[in-house]
Amino acid sequence: MAAKCGAEVILSDSSELPHCLEICRQSCQMNNLPQVHVVGLTWGHVSRDLLALPPQDIILASDVFFEPEDFEDILTTIYFLMQKNPKVQLWSTYQVRSADWSLEALLYKWDMKCVHIPLESFGADKEDIAESALPGRHTVEMLVISFAKDSL
Repeated sequence: MAAKCGAEVILSDSSELPHCLEICRQSCQMNNLPQVHVVGLTWGHVSRDLLALPPQDIILASDVFFEPEDFEDILTTIYFLMQKNPKVQLWSTYQVRSADWSLEALLYKWDMKCVHIPLESFGADKEDIAESALPGRHTVEMLVISFAKDSL
């Protein structure tokens, strides 16, 4: 959607799942988006492709905070990208699955902060948005993560 609106987009998925990268390429082709670069990245891994990424303004991530054991790998990679551009923000949704799972301690460790954006502030708090049952009876949060020293 961002590319359709004119943004310069780099699309990524796990470098360990080449079939997912191929689906990303096919999606770009089907949506007439030849300018979108598809890059294989894996959270927590430093790779040639990660090192070659230009500074980003916004990182859009869809439900990446799924398994708590992956949270630190995600934030490690985001921290690396924030070093290239300290003003970059990670925008992501998060479905609350357990009260025991929290990003707060890891955000503090990596000198990051998180602002929660209420779904109702942009009309996304209703059932059957884009033919999905979420959020429905689920607790879904919109998160904007940035360096703690920068203000939104």
